[in-house]
Amino acid sequence: MSAQNRSMSGAATGLLAFLGLSALTGVLVTATVTPAIAVTGMAASSGINMFENIPDYLDINELSEKTDIYATQPDGSQALLASFFSENREEVPLDRISQFVKDAAVAGEDPRFFEHGGIDVQGTTRAVLNEFVLGGDTQGGSSITQQYVKNVIINNGVREAKTEEEKEAAYEAATASDGNAGITRKLQEMRYAIALEKKYDKNEILKGYLNIAHFGGRVYGIESAAQYYFAKSAADVSLAEAASLVAIVNHPEKFRLDYPDDPENGVASVDEAGVPTPYAANKQRRDYILGEMLKYGKITQPDHDAAVATPVTPMIQEPSTGCQTAAGSAYFCDYVKNVILNHYDDPATTDVNEGRVMLEEGGLQVHTTLDLELQNKAETAVRENVPYTDPRFDVGSVAVTVQPNTGKILAMTQNKNYSQDETVLAADPSYSAINLSTDYAYGGSSGLQPGSTFKVFTLAEWLNQGHSLRETFNGARRAFTSFTDSCEGNWSGNFNPRNDDSTNANNAVDATKYSVNSSFMAMAQQLDLCKIKNTAAAFGVHRADGAPLGEGVNAEGDRIAFGPSAVLGTEEVAPVTMAAAFAGIANDGLTCTPIAIESITKQDGTPVEPPKSTCTQSVTPEVARAMQYAMQQTFSGTASASNTGTGIAHIGKTGTTDDAFDTWMSGSSKTAATAVWVGNITGGDDRQNLRNVSFDSGAAATARHRIWSSIMELADNKYGGDDFTEPDQSAFKQVLVDIPQVAGLAFDAAKQALEAAGFVVEDGGQQDSNLPAGQVSGTDPSGQAGRGTTIRVFTSNGQGTTVPDLTGMTQQQAKAALDQAGLRMQGGGGGGGQNATVTSQNPAPNTAIKRGETVTVQFGVPSTGGPTLPGGGDD
Repeated sequence: MSAQNRSMSGAATGLLAFLGLSALTGVLVTATVTPAIAVTGMAASSGINMFENIPDYLDINELSEKTDIYATQPDGSQALLASFFSENREEVPLDRISQFVKDAAVAGEDPRFFEHGGIDVQGTTRAVLNEFVLGGDTQGGSSITQQYVKNVIINNGVREAKTEEEKEAAYEAATASDGNAGITRKLQEMRYAIALEKKYDKNEILKGYLNIAHFGGRVYGIESAAQYYFAKSAADVSLAEAASLVAIVNHPEKFRLDYPDDPENGVASVDEAGVPTPYAANKQRRDYILGEMLKYGKITQPDHDAAVATPVTPMIQEPSTGCQTAAGSAYFCDYVKNVILNHYDDPATTDVNEGRVMLEEGGLQVHTTLDLELQNKAETAVRENVPYTDPRFDVGSVAVTVQPNTGKILAMTQNKNYSQDETVLAADPSYSAINLSTDYAYGGSSGLQPGSTFKVFTLAEWLNQGHSLRETFNGARRAFTSFTDSCEGNWSGNFNPRNDDSTNANNAVDATKYSVNSSFMAMAQQLDLCKIKNTAAAFGVHRADGAPLGEGVNAEGDRIAFGPSAVLGTEEVAPVTMAAAFAGIANDGLTCTPIAIESITKQDGTPVEPPKSTCTQSVTPEVARAMQYAMQQTFSGTASASNTGTGIAHIGKTGTTDDAFDTWMSGSSKTAATAVWVGNITGGDDRQNLRNVSFDSGAAATARHRIWSSIMELADNKYGGDDFTEPDQSAFKQVLVDIPQVAGLAFDAAKQALEAAGFVVEDGGQQDSNLPAGQVSGTDPSGQAGRGTTIRVFTSNGQGTTVPDLTGMTQQQAKAALDQAGLRMQGGGGGGGQNATVTSQNPAPNTAIKRGETVTVQFGVPSTGGPTLPGGGDD
């Protein structure tokens, strides 16, 4: 068949379709507006029967609307941080839409809207003739109600689709225009339109139409269109602007106003006279609509003429979907986004993320926990103290503040600009898409080593097990060869961590105050590594990669168990996790999981349950208060540079990893807990020891203190904070333990026994003893002492002897005993003759002295118990 024949055949088919559809349309409209008894004839009856078989109930699903995320400003008002949308739409009621817009829509799209019953026969006939007979583009002709129906069907199909392929198929089905599919669609739209007109009044349909209509690109609904194209609300647009906006609906891509001179987008760049005119296509359609408004008496001639003379001058306000509009708060915004994506996603459905649908289509109003005043302070503190880039290394810094007792995140910032644009990220190292404050699952990294800030969990377990703050132990640096571990099996090896300086700490308070590694290892050696790990977990501490503590893997994929080094902070965690844990310590051991969302509501005010903080009693209040006492001392120790000077009480702990690659300051008042990290983001040979470099603000290793004190000074002044409760006196008890009996042992054996018992050994040198030379002859002190006490150990020189106990011996017996011991006797007297016995001696019995020394002895007659009278008689 020739092309000409095919064309003629298509035209004939289209003509038949046109005649059939037009006749049916007339019957259907007659059936809509005329009592059924008035409709006669076989054709009418058949048409009505066919019509009745088409579904007439149309669900109007919720429209896809943008979600807005807000934060609290210093005056208590809400500031918009960012919006998220797949379709940029904000539904508004009819009274928030300019009358100019409503009149322009009716005059330009459906002048008989308020008169027909859902279908404009004249317009529909014209459109069908063009589309199905002449083969032209789809034209206007559908009533506003039909257009609304079409958009509802598109919205329903797209929103119910689970994949991009299903969305595309739904759109194609809702806009089909070829052959029988197109006729069927038109008939269905008509049927729905007639049904809707019976259910809703005209104003409700007009409102729905203006809120659902497409205005080019990703802009949907009159409010978003007015905001995007003219930077004002739909209620405030002028007559000319209203007509320009309504013009776009007729052909969104051709008449949109953000492509002024781009013929490739179908936008005419010249007017009818051939004069180059930006937005000429839109202006032509706009002026037609203005003419229709004049024709139907909606505006006066002067209003019309003035509007026509007004050039099309859009003021494009680019809509942004994503957190880049949140500036310094962008990383917090990104965290909120990921909370929604993760919390509301149903793991049972693998082909759709319900959280993303809520975020991009749910029209939510999300009010967050962010305190913009504190956030701005945190941003300033980080920006002024740590550069965004450094040619020497990949420098990073993070500050997070969490509120004790609620878990609310009050501030979250880092030393990078935020972007998700791969081109920007590749070109500019001052930008990052990774939120170092949080876990990997929430847009973060795989974590940072917390260093000595992690020691507080060993302190907690020390107190959990009944040890006290002032209980002494051997805090000297040495090799630790064994640790109890009820989870993995006891550890054995050789672990000899360096101390930062020569400070010696033999109790928990000094160990915390000066952060002495060997002291915490001495504490851990008396504990169970498994229980230290579990105590940290009780404070909500977990690896940032999502694994529990002790379940990390190295680059080769091998598991890294929770060993002795973990006590010093080698597990990789997120700063927000540490801030929440320190908030729990400050809150008397009640730890609340961090939250970022205060409330969520839909556009109609319906609340959506936000993720809630879960509060857990991590340790008893008594243990927490003892921890607080020790951690307050750091502000006259390693954390002294973080003192805010406000008079508000703080707890704190510093942290520095090996080679000072990571530096931390974490601490809290009763009302705000802040964790600050400054360090190397990436590993490798380019890493810098922060003690060897400086920033413009000062030494890199102390930048953490400058940031922390700046943030907490504002937090102190804004939120205040009570003093921490003094711990019970039992927290300070000294625990005495038996000093092992080591006399007769070799010095090394005695040293090993004493150190195993927790004592420090000092060589006291030789002393006179009757034990063989070289054997331990005694200790000072002996009996009992606190662990960590220095015990002087004496060894025998082989020249000593022990003074025998002479009590009760006669002079002859005493002399014999002293001779046997190699000692001389001096003394006597006391009367009694041969009945006299020893009543006292010096040195005392069992005293070790050198052979040949003299023992002074006193003799006397034993007392009979009664007084002796003169003359020997009784009274």
